[in-house]
Amino acid sequence: MQAVVLVGGEGTRLRPLTLTQSKPALPLVDRPLIRFMADWLGHHGVDEVVMACGFRPEDLRAALGDRVPGGPSIRYVEEEEPLGTAGPVRLAADLGLLGERFMVLNGDVLTDLDLTALQRQHAETGAVITLALYPVEDPTSYGLVRTGPNGEVLGFLEKPGAEQIDTDQINAGAYVVERSALDLIPAGRAVSIEREVFPRLVGHGLFGRRLEGYWMDIGTPQRYLQASWDILEGAVRTDLAGTGGPFTDAAARVAPEALIEPRAVIRAGCEVAPGAQVAESVLLDDCRVGAEAVIRGAILAPEVEVGKRAEVAPGAVVGRGATIAPGARVGEDARVQPEHTIEAVTAA
Repeated sequence: MQAVVLVGGEGTRLRPLTLTQSKPALPLVDRPLIRFMADWLGHHGVDEVVMACGFRPEDLRAALGDRVPGGPSIRYVEEEEPLGTAGPVRLAADLGLLGERFMVLNGDVLTDLDLTALQRQHAETGAVITLALYPVEDPTSYGLVRTGPNGEVLGFLEKPGAEQIDTDQINAGAYVVERSALDLIPAGRAVSIEREVFPRLVGHGLFGRRLEGYWMDIGTPQRYLQASWDILEGAVRTDLAGTGGPFTDAAARVAPEALIEPRAVIRAGCEVAPGAQVAESVLLDDCRVGAEAVIRGAILAPEVEVGKRAEVAPGAVVGRGATIAPGARVGEDARVQPEHTIEAVTAA
């Protein structure tokens, strides 16, 4: 089985992290997010993955190479200009990379949904496209997918009011696709698979399969942090699941006198000085945290330096190579740009 993974977006809601690294290549606990996806696909019989790249394709190549050890081979297609969510699939097919049946997936999701069950239903129904559907607690924030008793898609409902809701199923961003569906995707321009392809197949071979399990769109700093804790605490099935926390890379140096709470990730090359506190935060590679500094509910991109007794408040995201001066404070939900310096405020 082949899969096309859509990894062309710029990840704007995760800036400043994504100003210097593409979202799918961002580290998530011990490996890039896209590696979790490649491992998941391999577990469900996918032996070849085509990465449909746009923004910073070199990050994806560095993260994956041409094969995942023990898993699928990796090939890359680069868009010269954004082609939406269907255009890259047509491009990969036109380049001779796709067979008669394949999967298409969004590349910014952490999940353990049962793709084998999705593939099995697709074959049994003779569908043109089968959508993975996922139940959500609050359907008002999503587009919903209505299905019949045999899984046939009856229609779509975009961000409904409470009185309109008659299903809790959303599109989970994973599909099994027959090559014949490519006839609905014009070549050479941006095409939305959700708005231009799926509606034309309602009543003509579009099915859905409801799948239970874990699913998280890593689109915001809050979701990025929550996905990290879910991996450590076993909410999602991975080889790290249930190990507890904190996660401290073997190549990090953390002083015994530092206070590191269970919900924390400290990656390779980081240094945390005595008396520092790290809670519900992620420190990416090569960060340095000074003595008695406090970091709570924050994300630090690689090579950030936090000075002695400085504070980084909940919701803050600090860009690559930024410096927080000794005694300085980064406020709640602040965004510190790469290489920027936050100076301490002194009395006049």
